[in-house]
Amino acid sequence: MKELSMDDIPEDFDNIGNRIQNVTTEDSLGIKSNYVHPYEKLTPDVVIDAVESLGYISDARILALNSYENRVYQVGIEGEDPIIIKFYRPERWNINQILEEHEFTNQLYSLEIPVVPPKEFSGLEYKTLGRFRNFLFSVYPRQGGRAPELDNLDHLFQLGQFIGRIHSVGASFDFKFRNSISIHDFGEKNVKFLIDNDFIPEDLLPAYKSISKQLLKILSSTGLNSNKFKNISLHGDCHPGNILWRKERPHFLDFDDAITGPAIQDLWMLLSGEKENKQKQFLEILDGYENFYHFNRSELALIEPLRVLRVLYYNGWLAKRWRDPAFPISFPWFNTQKYWSEHILELKELLSSLNEPALDLPNKFS
Repeated sequence: MKELSMDDIPEDFDNIGNRIQNVTTEDSLGIKSNYVHPYEKLTPDVVIDAVESLGYISDARILALNSYENRVYQVGIEGEDPIIIKFYRPERWNINQILEEHEFTNQLYSLEIPVVPPKEFSGLEYKTLGRFRNFLFSVYPRQGGRAPELDNLDHLFQLGQFIGRIHSVGASFDFKFRNSISIHDFGEKNVKFLIDNDFIPEDLLPAYKSISKQLLKILSSTGLNSNKFKNISLHGDCHPGNILWRKERPHFLDFDDAITGPAIQDLWMLLSGEKENKQKQFLEILDGYENFYHFNRSELALIEPLRVLRVLYYNGWLAKRWRDPAFPISFPWFNTQKYWSEHILELKELLSSLNEPALDLPNKFS
């Protein structure tokens, strides 16, 4: 599955706006609907007005960044560097959940951990969170950089160091409002949504039900949601697309999916290739990580279960967002007969991976 890079590809705002307005929304069965998504009211004028409500004077240059869950724009400011403004998807997070994410990133930033926290404004009720035309939004400084090189041992070592530092803070920063990783929320609920809303073609439905049932049964036996594994506050979506390499070190972006879960969740998405290569990468990451936080090696057994949960969640996520007109444009291959047929094959491969031995570590990491 391709990892999503939420905020890194600029696209002309007016162009995508026109494309979205010309889309006829359809439900999962292809029946035309008059449903109007809230984001269709997020016009260029609304974006500029929200920015100028903070005291900025915009030069009216707007770039839509490639963020599917939220809407994120780079907005030019007269006499200053451009800013990034993020409009949260309506009804996804409540105010307490968003503010907790902001508090976490601000604490990390105060400890000189390279994250990108939201800017504060004295005129806002919540300082880092504003409201404009029923949209909640936050503002960030623009950050440049490049992707980390995952075949570069120094990059892997530094990634381990800084994720270790993030986790050392997360271990004592208990989320009260953010979600937790669970088989029910990430797996069972998404499988049920796809079936109940007729996304799976009828001729493929028996195969999908069978393979998803087998996967969920194995996941429930992993102990993921038991006391066997310590849960801490995490970045939650720590794939390479959410990391920028600048000034010779990684900078961690987009804590929108900050969550409570086992530490391995922020590590496994940095691994790629065959098992031997993954083991080599992980050892380098862990060499840096354990300078700041101890890794429980039993969590290695969670890598494949977490991968399965991510795939199940990803398909449910796409389906639940399908009435957002930007999604059929950005993911035209989704919800086709070919897609679901290939997805079932993918699930069968994941079932095989759950039966393979986990990565192993030398005795020095015991």
